[in-house]
Amino acid sequence: MNLDELISEYADIEGRLADPSVHADQGLARRLGKRYSELRPIVETYRELTGTRGDLATARELSGEDPAFAAEATDLEKRQEELEERLRRLLVPRDPNDDKDVILEVKAGEGGEESALFAGDLLRMYLRYAERQGWKTEVIDSHPSDLGGYKDVTVAVKSKGGEEGAWHRLKYEGGVHRVQRVPATESQGRIHTSAVGVLVTPEAEDVDVQIDPNDLRIDVYRSSGPGGQSVNTTDSAVRITHLPTGVVVSCQNEKSQLQNKEQALRILRSRLLAIAQEEADAAAAAERKSQVRTVDRSERVRTYNYPENRISDHRVGYKAYNLDQVLDGDLHNVTQALVDADMERRLAEAQGS
Repeated sequence: MNLDELISEYADIEGRLADPSVHADQGLARRLGKRYSELRPIVETYRELTGTRGDLATARELSGEDPAFAAEATDLEKRQEELEERLRRLLVPRDPNDDKDVILEVKAGEGGEESALFAGDLLRMYLRYAERQGWKTEVIDSHPSDLGGYKDVTVAVKSKGGEEGAWHRLKYEGGVHRVQRVPATESQGRIHTSAVGVLVTPEAEDVDVQIDPNDLRIDVYRSSGPGGQSVNTTDSAVRITHLPTGVVVSCQNEKSQLQNKEQALRILRSRLLAIAQEEADAAAAAERKSQVRTVDRSERVRTYNYPENRISDHRVGYKAYNLDQVLDGDLHNVTQALVDADMERRLAEAQGS
């Protein structure tokens, strides 16, 4: 869709949103409002660019008569270049899920108990980062380890809405995270390398994914805590298998079977949405293949080196020596490097098409 078509679409939506009958259908009004918000920056930038071009033409015309206009023309040329670059970036096709919330799963992998402890450190990092962003978090399911870490933990991250939701930032966290440090269980002071897997999916709404109850096998079992100790005397834990895809989700954190079932369905919807998008979009499939399949040390996307206080993201060559701050939730510069690299890739693809 070219710029003229986008401007026309914006005007059409603006007119429809002014019609009271449209708001009788809340779903339609919400979809139109979302699209209107997506188009607004493009239209506003284009209008400012058009005005700047007109002012620049006038300033150039008058610059021979008054030196002040020559100086103004120089400033307007710079502003025009800035607006053209902003518009170019705004016109790059965006990720349709960028405004969505996410389901984030952290899973211990190679490294035993030390990996589970680092999974707990990563969980804390994400919770602190979400807090800094003003996002809400909810631990949906967790399986603690004996020493206070996590075998696996699933968290819902809910952003404040708008064009850039939690997915816009956290989608790049998927993959294998490698840690190099002296474990608490190491008596000889030797540095060990362990791996933790992170899987991130956009949280699906009911309208995104329709699940046929006949496609589900639901099993219930007794919840258990660290070391297999029973933490519940009733069969409240729930395991749901989606038969057409083979996706299995389990939940045991809530006290009632009904609550665990709802949370498991929530995770299942997000996974099915990710699968559907992989099938529909080859580019999305390529991105998700970079996410964790086997939690092996060789499949790393990022390394956390404690002795050097260093964090390295191997996909974009990012390196910094403030690991302690990053683990305390100061993740912005790391995610921004990935956002910027993704934008440059999409700009290159848009220019090549």
